Amino acid sequence: MALILFEDIFDVKDIDPDGKKFERVSRIFAESESFKMDLILDVNTQMYPVELNEKFRLLLTKTLREDGLPDDGEYDQGPSLADSFEYVMYGKMYRVEGESGPGGRLAVYVSYGGLLMKLQGDANNFQGFEVDMNLYLLMKKLAF
Repeated sequence: MALILFEDIFDVKDIDPDGKKFERVSRIFAESESFKMDLILDVNTQMYPVELNEKFRLLLTKTLREDGLPDDGEYDQGPSLADSFEYVMYGKMYRVEGESGPGGRLAVYVSYGGLLMKLQGDANNFQGFEVDMNLYLLMKKLAF
């Protein structure tokens, strides 16, 4: 599907290393297996508990529609990418930092209603990302 911007399997390396700041939210630090991307992500752990050393599939996309068409702002009761995942957030990319040339590393920042994400790695893995774009984050834990 053309609107999938990024997908990989992540390993949770640390949770709340600076201490827990909020009762229902944890900040997880994870590393992707295929692309060696670093992820810092705030997760509502009351809704979706995450544990150290867990693996999860993460997908970033512009739309939940399985046909790949852009969302039109209306609720669609049809099949959705979200049906195959356990945790879904919708947010806006607000910043990009780093060098985008060959061998460069970028970091993209997304706010999901105040829950923040920083995804960092090789600039080649960020094709199609733009500041102010809306993104869905979808997660599903993997069994060992």
